[in-house]
Amino acid sequence: MTRRVQASDRLIYPVGSQVVIRKSVQSSNGRVAHPAGAVGVIVKAPMDQQHAYRVRFPDGDEAAIRHENLTLLAQFKEGDIGKRGVERVTVEVNDDARLSALNAEPLMDRVIFRCVIGSRAYGLDDEESDVDRRGIYLPRADQHWSLYGVPEQIENETTQEAYWELQKFVVLALKANPNVLECFYSPIVETATPLAQELLDMKELFMSRLVYQTYNGYVMSQFKKMQADIRNQGQVKWKHVMHLIRLLISGIKVLNEGFVPVQVGEHRDALLTIKSGEMSWDDVEAWRLNLHVDFDLAFQQTDLPERPDYEAANAFLVKSRRLALKDELP
Repeated sequence: MTRRVQASDRLIYPVGSQVVIRKSVQSSNGRVAHPAGAVGVIVKAPMDQQHAYRVRFPDGDEAAIRHENLTLLAQFKEGDIGKRGVERVTVEVNDDARLSALNAEPLMDRVIFRCVIGSRAYGLDDEESDVDRRGIYLPRADQHWSLYGVPEQIENETTQEAYWELQKFVVLALKANPNVLECFYSPIVETATPLAQELLDMKELFMSRLVYQTYNGYVMSQFKKMQADIRNQGQVKWKHVMHLIRLLISGIKVLNEGFVPVQVGEHRDALLTIKSGEMSWDDVEAWRLNLHVDFDLAFQQTDLPERPDYEAANAFLVKSRRLALKDELP
């Protein structure tokens, strides 16, 4: 497990860093080429902060941008939950050892929310598709407070299940993590205690413009790796390519309509064409670039707030911790 980090403003960001621009970039005709909040990757770094970085955007365009007009993407996503003035600390945690120290406490019995995500929830499943379950668990207070603590995630590989500890789930949702946000809107919910239902009823409070930065940043990094795979190996994992395109489509919908469209609907056939490898890489790349343009437009026009509701999320977490004092599952 890696603790939250805070970068120093005195550091020069290295080449390859994903950044968010604080000031819009103008094109030669005076129009906005990239709005404030757009995500890019540093392709050339200066020797000092008196000179500009070279930043490349998803459409391939590049611009010179000064240090004071950039924020590291990871730091940007922290928002208010990162304002603690902490230094960089990395802690290695062996979850197996933790569970052993807890004397095999039945953490799976503390699951308050369980849903199905993945292909079956997206409407992209076939006869060979697994059933992927995700959810939340709430440890008892004495487990949480103990010397050994609790893992941020518990998994059962045999049954394809994974559950986040409640605080981890909430923090990831505040950062617009796609896997977590999809849990809020999964069409297949198998378990939801009253406390979990209360969180589900709050899901709109987690919707924010951070979706633009988080989704864009992930897709950019993954396509960069895939372009390297094409050059070095001549092939890519088409299922992964499909899900990246699906993610862009989903992000556009979130900004335009304020909810996560888990089921792919009208895009199903085109996405399955990618999965089967029947769509050429050039056609996929063209579709991706068009989606980035649509994503930029949706970002400029969205009614979503700049940030999610941290106060409401914090109040819910504190309430949940108090309820965890009792042995029964809330």
